[in-house]
Amino acid sequence: MSTSLSPAAPDPRARMGAVAFALAGILFLLYEAAAPRRDQTTLEGAESWTTAGWAVAHLAAIVGLILIPLGYGALRGCLEGTRNEQTAFLATTVGYIGSALTISYYGAEVYGLKAIGERAVEGGDAALTDVADAFRFDPTAVTVFTIGLAGIAVAAVLAAVAVWRSGTLHRWSGVPLAVLLATMLPQYFLPQAGRIAWGALVAVAALWLAAELWKASAKSPARELVHA
Repeated sequence: MSTSLSPAAPDPRARMGAVAFALAGILFLLYEAAAPRRDQTTLEGAESWTTAGWAVAHLAAIVGLILIPLGYGALRGCLEGTRNEQTAFLATTVGYIGSALTISYYGAEVYGLKAIGERAVEGGDAALTDVADAFRFDPTAVTVFTIGLAGIAVAAVLAAVAVWRSGTLHRWSGVPLAVLLATMLPQYFLPQAGRIAWGALVAVAALWLAAELWKASAKSPARELVHA
C-alpha cells in the first residue's frame, strides 16, 4: 500500500468562513434598512412592531449574529497549527457566548413587541407601549444584553488580532469589522439614516474579510491523503 497526496483543492474551511461573513454582513444591512423606525410611544410605533419589516429585520439580525462566530470558527480552522489558532479559538468561543446572550434580547423584540403592538392597535391604546419599555429596560434584560454585546466586541477584536498576525490574510481586513461590532451598542441611539449607514459599513467590512478568506482558501489548499 502506498500513500500519496491528492491534487491541491481549496480549503473548504476558509470558504465556509467567507460565505458566513458575507451573508452576515448582508443580513446586518437588511436588519437596519428593513426595520420601521417610528415613535414607539405612539400607536403608529406599536403598529410598526406588527409589520413584516420588523420581523424580517430582527430575524436577519439573529441569523447574522449566528453566522459571525461561525465565521470565526472557520478562521480558526484555516489557522490550524499556527500560533494564531488559539486566538481564533477564543474569538469563536467568546463570539458564540456573546451572540447567544444578545439573541435572547432580539427574540423578545421580535415576538414580545409583536404581541404588544397587536393588542395596542386592537384596543387603540398607545399606553400599552409602556409595557415594551418595562421589559426592554428591565435590569436583568439590560445586563444580559450588555454582556452579550461586550462579548461580540471582544470576539471581533480577537478575530482581528488573529487575522493581523496570520501572514496569509490582509492584516487590516479584520479591523473594520471589529471596530464596527465594538460600536454595536452606541449605534442603537443613532437616527435611522445613521443606523442604515452603520449597517452598510458592516456589510462592506464583512465582505472584505470574506474576500480575504476566499483568496486564502486558494493560497492554503486542503490536501487529502489518498491510499492506493
